[in-house]
Amino acid sequence: MTDYSDLPSMLADLSTCRACAEAGYDIYSTPIVAGQQAARLMVVGQAPSGADAQSNIPFTGEAGSRLFDWLKRAGWDDEESFRQTAYITSVTKCFPGEKENGSGDRQASAKERKLCRKWLDAEIALVRPEVIVPVGSLAVKLFYPPQLQLADVIGESMIDAQGRHIVPLPHPSGASRWLNNPHNVGRLEQALYRLRTLKADLGL
Repeated sequence: MTDYSDLPSMLADLSTCRACAEAGYDIYSTPIVAGQQAARLMVVGQAPSGADAQSNIPFTGEAGSRLFDWLKRAGWDDEESFRQTAYITSVTKCFPGEKENGSGDRQASAKERKLCRKWLDAEIALVRPEVIVPVGSLAVKLFYPPQLQLADVIGESMIDAQGRHIVPLPHPSGASRWLNNPHNVGRLEQALYRLRTLKADLGL
């Protein structure tokens, strides 16, 4: 991986990346990330949505509205103030496109995720967040053993080897059925409480 000295130079190279397209994937080839290098909290989603591709802003549309409702319950006043202080990215940076049957957004393949991993590693190295919030199973499994299920880790938090607080959340998409289970709703509430506590303790 290229060692970058600053975020703008990394983002400039990211904007020209065509690795997935050259591998034969029909993607919306525009990286969608937002935030400043000084951000102390990083949100890592799974992939940009179709709504994100239209706005060129991560976590817009229905999923974004639900995520920011959760964050408000965790202590952030509003979406605008959160976006001004956090760095928001995803496992893969470009919208993967819709499913062939048109029933929703396509999940990025394992190969796409592997091709894009170097960019997330570079973002984390440059931003050096104190808190990382992986959102959805694909993001969560980058930070936890892949055999663990969401129900094993949502509501928990850990400090990784670099001293970062990792607080996972489920995906806020309406297509997710995970929160249909009342027990899982309780785990979400625990996760939001942990975020609220970290926000107060760290002065985020």
